[in-house]
Amino acid sequence: MTYNELNETSLTPLLGLPLEELSATAVRHGLPRFAGKQIAQWLYKKHAGSFDEMTNLSRQARQVLNAYHVIGRMEPIEERHSADGTSKYLFPIHTGQCVETVFIPDGDRGTACVSCQVGCKMGCAFCLTGRQGFQAQLTTADIVNQILSLPERDRLTNVVFMGQGEPMDNLDAVLGAIDVLTAPWGLAWSPRRITVSTVGIGRGLRRFLEESRAHLAVSLHHPSHEGRLELMPAERAFAINDVLALLRQYDWTGQRRLTFEYTMLRGINDTMRHAQALARLLRGLECRVNLIRFHQIPDSPLRPSTPETMTAFRDELNRRGLTATIRASRGEDIWAACGLLNTAHSKLSKNGGD
Repeated sequence: MTYNELNETSLTPLLGLPLEELSATAVRHGLPRFAGKQIAQWLYKKHAGSFDEMTNLSRQARQVLNAYHVIGRMEPIEERHSADGTSKYLFPIHTGQCVETVFIPDGDRGTACVSCQVGCKMGCAFCLTGRQGFQAQLTTADIVNQILSLPERDRLTNVVFMGQGEPMDNLDAVLGAIDVLTAPWGLAWSPRRITVSTVGIGRGLRRFLEESRAHLAVSLHHPSHEGRLELMPAERAFAINDVLALLRQYDWTGQRRLTFEYTMLRGINDTMRHAQALARLLRGLECRVNLIRFHQIPDSPLRPSTPETMTAFRDELNRRGLTATIRASRGEDIWAACGLLNTAHSKLSKNGGD
């Protein structure tokens, strides 16, 4: 289905709805309540593209569903493929705008990097998505569609909410998508296959920690309040010390993992002094630090740290008791690497991108 086909109909999509709502929908149309569970199985486990495929529903039930609803799946309208095997897809959403989704293969692992907003409000200096500004919130269906309509869907082992947008700024939709991914009536994944990234919005972070068991990745990028504020305007409202105070209230020694993301910027946050300050800041917290190479964005004075500097920084953190790794850079040649997603100039054509 294209965006225009979805937009031109008054039929309600079912994709993204939880079991309770699917069951209520069935009852509302005079179907037995257990039909909701059957619909959920076809949507999330069997990946049905039409109601006619739902053969364990009666013909009358399928006719009723066809009269009032659509599945709501929308295929990507563009794709690009990197020399390193990474793929990037442009997905339409319910507003007619687009978001980018990245698939990263790595041996027997396959990771989908999904978006939760069109653009982003956070405005981080090292991120091209922030330059786009905020344009729209994705629905749960928009997020789930990036996974179920991904061409490499059957190769997925992990999903990371590290695409466009700030997950804690669209938490209802993000939690709804995680529910679809992890619930027995949905994809029945372990929460350990999911990681959600955030700058640390306090009002959403506590709720996320209480309502989800997915892994958490916090965008840190500088060990001091002043330095982080220069890179991340969100530091003014959501200071890293307040974020850490909240995180220290939770147990990170079990199955849930806490990671801090740290983009390495030459001369700004990559000296031994910064490494030592970072080790002090995170002391006593069970976590790991993921060092990320900065990917150059147009008209930016920021420059990436050298590989030698990143290695020395990692080794210093490890020496001081932190678990630090350097994230492999993937998909830079197709603008799919960390901080490079942007759909400011992507518009759907009148024929839905066909």
